[in-house]
Amino acid sequence: MPTNNKPNRLIAEKSPYLLQHAHNPVDWFPWGDEAFDKAKRENKPVLVSIGYS
Repeated sequence: MPTNNKPNRLIAEKSPYLLQHAHNPVDWFPWGDEAFDKAKRENKPVLVSIGYS
């Protein structure tokens, strides 16, 4: 899968696991209120990745 030159919001995280996904072409959210508030506002489910590293 090609990477994206523009980082997503994970670029601001400290976790090495999250940082390795900071250039994925996915609109990832770290665990927190922002993700849950957006899902609730848009009436969408939250998909959780527990990692695979």
